[in-house]
This record gives sequence, structure tokens and C-alpha cells, in this order.
Amino acid sequence: MTELGRRYREAFDASEAQGDGPLVFPFLAAGFPSPEETPDLVRAALRGGAGGLEIGVPFSDPLADGPAHQRAYTVALAAGAALETALEAVRCAREAAPDAPITLMGYLNPFLSFGASIRSAIGTPGDAVGQPLDALAQRMAEAGADGVIVVDLPVDESDAAREVFARHGISMIYLLAPTSTEERIAAVAERASGFIYLVSLTGVTGAREQVAADFEAFVGRVRALTDAPLAVGFGISRREHVEEVGRLVPAAIIGSALTTAIASAPSDGRVAAVERYLEVVTGRRSEETSE
Repeated sequence: MTELGRRYREAFDASEAQGDGPLVFPFLAAGFPSPEETPDLVRAALRGGAGGLEIGVPFSDPLADGPAHQRAYTVALAAGAALETALEAVRCAREAAPDAPITLMGYLNPFLSFGASIRSAIGTPGDAVGQPLDALAQRMAEAGADGVIVVDLPVDESDAAREVFARHGISMIYLLAPTSTEERIAAVAERASGFIYLVSLTGVTGAREQVAADFEAFVGRVRALTDAPLAVGFGISRREHVEEVGRLVPAAIIGSALTTAIASAPSDGRVAAVERYLEVVTGRRSEETSE
């Protein structure tokens, strides 16, 4: 079993020692545009410079996700994608990058349903939450995941789930928004493992023209209560965004812009589009040479 949070710590420490800017954690919707293409897109993102990955579990009602991810999940589900598709993406990422931190992101209902189906298949009854999540966590650990984001599980209702995942070496990654109260920030700080995901703005996921003007103050509020690594997501889409937030936090998460790049690429150019996009946002390639 992986030590809780080890790959996250090592990745953040190595990035700080190298001093070459923030880590970039791209988000890939498992199964989009098809389950068969997902492993190649995972490998392309890692070749492009991803410091880790966030793998999205397709879901029919992703309330925190904007139009790009909603469309991606709809396409993925229609193509037969499921939570097992996401676990296969984790396995692929772990094989390609043994030291990269890999995070599974999804909603509670698919996680419980998947875990319950495993318990039912092996004929083991149990409680409605703990044992299904235990079965899921075991499968996640076997695949090589380091952390999990359960978008719709509030921090004050998460302790039982957090303990289940921790037994399998899986960190629960919590989200904080600019509207989070001091009490909510303190509750997350107390439980944080791996990193804390800062939502840079209110609303759903989606690329924006600029980083929210009050982001620095938000980071200051969180930093006053914890020294855990921070990563910012929602609205990060360009190299200048990564550089801007990198002055305040050690990691940036890019989702909708990458999903849109995949959607707009020709079917035979999606792998190249992902690799090229990551090279640009990580600073490995300039915009001028990205065509």
C-alpha cells in the first residue's frame, strides 16, 4: 500500500527544488471521446509535461461541471464508459509515470454504486456507505491512485469516507471556494492530505479569460490556516494563467480548456493536440511554435 500522500509530497518537493514553475495537473474525462482513446490521451498528457493527472469519472448529473465537461461525460457514457474506464486510465498513468500523483475525481453516487456492485458480486453484505467505499478504495489502490475528490461530499460529512480511503493509502482531496467560510477552511485544513484544491472562482468548471481578481486574497485566507500544498483549478486555460497562479500556489489544474482542445481536434489528431497543449501550458513549447 502506498504511504498516504507520498507521491503528492514528493512531486511538490521536487517541483520546488527545481524552481521551474508550478506543477500542472490536467483533467481528463475518462472515456472521452471514447474509452479506447483514453489510454493514449493519458500518455500524451504525461509526455507533454503533466506533473500528475486528474481523471474524471463519467456521470450523468455532474452539477459542479460546466458545459465542456458535461458534454464530454455525455459522449463518454454513450460510448459505454464507466468507473472501470477511469480505473483503467489510472492504471495506464501509473505504468507510464510511476512517480506521478494520480487523482480520481467524481461524484458520490457512482462511487457508492460501483462499490456496492463489487460487494454484491462477491456475495458480501454490508452497510450502505462504508463497505461499498472500502471495495472501491481497494480497487483504486490496486490501480495506482493516490487521491480521490468526491465533489458532492461536504467536509463535515466526510470523515467516515476519509478513514476508509486512508486505510488503502488514498488521500481525500477537498475543494475550497472563495465563498468558503473560515470554519469550512479550518475543517478542510484539519483533514487535508495530498493537497487542497482551490476553486479560483464561484460557479462551475470552464475556461475563463483571466484569473479571478480576488484570488490572491483567497489564497491568503487559506494559507493563514494551513501549510498544505495548494492547487488552483476552474478557469485556468493558458500559460499566462499558470504563471500568474504559480506566484501564489505550487500547482495549477487545467480541465475545460483541455477537454475543448480534444473535442475540437480531428479524430486522428487528438493525441497530438493533448501533447502539444500540455507542452504550451507547462512552458516546454512557446505559443508561436505550437502549430
